[in-house]
Amino acid sequence: MRILVTGAKGMLGTALLPVLSRNHTAWGIDVQDCDICDAAAVSAYLRSHPPDLLIHLAAYTNVDACEANPQIAEETNAFGTRNLAAACAEIGAAMLYVSTDYVFDGTREGAYGEEDAPRPINVYGRSKWMGEQHVRSILKRFYIVRASWLYGAGGKNFVTTILKAAHQQKTLRVVNDQRGCPTYTHHLSAKIAELIQTESYGTYHITGSGSCSWFEFAQAVLELWLLDGVEVLPISSDESGRAARRPANSVLENRALRQIHLEPLPHWKTALAEFLEEIGQTDLGFNDPSV
Repeated sequence: MRILVTGAKGMLGTALLPVLSRNHTAWGIDVQDCDICDAAAVSAYLRSHPPDLLIHLAAYTNVDACEANPQIAEETNAFGTRNLAAACAEIGAAMLYVSTDYVFDGTREGAYGEEDAPRPINVYGRSKWMGEQHVRSILKRFYIVRASWLYGAGGKNFVTTILKAAHQQKTLRVVNDQRGCPTYTHHLSAKIAELIQTESYGTYHITGSGSCSWFEFAQAVLELWLLDGVEVLPISSDESGRAARRPANSVLENRALRQIHLEPLPHWKTALAEFLEEIGQTDLGFNDPSV
C-alpha cells in the first residue's frame, strides 16, 4: 500500500513512518512541503503523489495557544482536515485522521466509548471535532483514531518535561483533578499499522490501558527514573493557571478495537517504563538550563 503521512516531523509522525515503511511504501510531508490550509495546493499534491491511504497527523496541538488563536486552530485542524478529505475523495484514497480525547467534556463518571457524543470545552477540542465531522461527511472509507496524552521520542511531551523540571527543581506542582490515559507513540504507531490492515473503517479509541491523573503520571515518571529528593505536590486545574479548560475525565474505552479482535495497548506504566528505558542512554541535557 502507498501511504502518505502528514505532520511527518512531529512526535507521532517520527514514530509511525518507520513502522509503516516495513510493509508499505510510506512517505511523509510537513508544512514546508504542502500547506494543508491551501485547498488547491493539497489537491495538486495528492494528484501528483497519489496515496492509497492518507494518515493525517498534522495539527495545531498547543491547547493553550489555541485559546488565544482560535482562527488558526480552526483553519488548521478543521479546514485543513476538510481539504485533505476532499482531496482524498478526488483520487479515491482512504484516510486515517488522528483526533483527541479533548472532544469530550469530561463530565462522564466512567470511560468514554466511541459512540458517546462529543462536547468539547476548549478551542482545540472543538477544532478537532470539526475535523472529524468533515472526514465523516466527505469520505466513506475512513478511520478516526482518538488518542490521548501522547508521549514519545522526537517531540515535547509530559514525561521529558517532568524529568527536566525534576533535574532543576526540588518541588514540582502537578494537576491532580484531570484523569486520562497516557499513550506511548511507539505503541500507538504499531496499533495503527495493525488497524489499517483490517480495512475495518470507523471510529476507534486507541490509548494506553489503565488511567491516572497528571499528578500520578508525574509520580510514576520520577519513581521509574529512580530520581530521589524531588517532591511532587498535587494542585487543582484552577491553580495551574492554564488558559484552556481541560476535561476532568478524558479516559477512553477502547471498545471498537476489541470488536475487531485487536489487542489493547499495554498498561500505561508498562509503556512508560519502556519509554524511559529507550531514552535512558540518551544525553537529554537536563542539567543545561538553556535546553
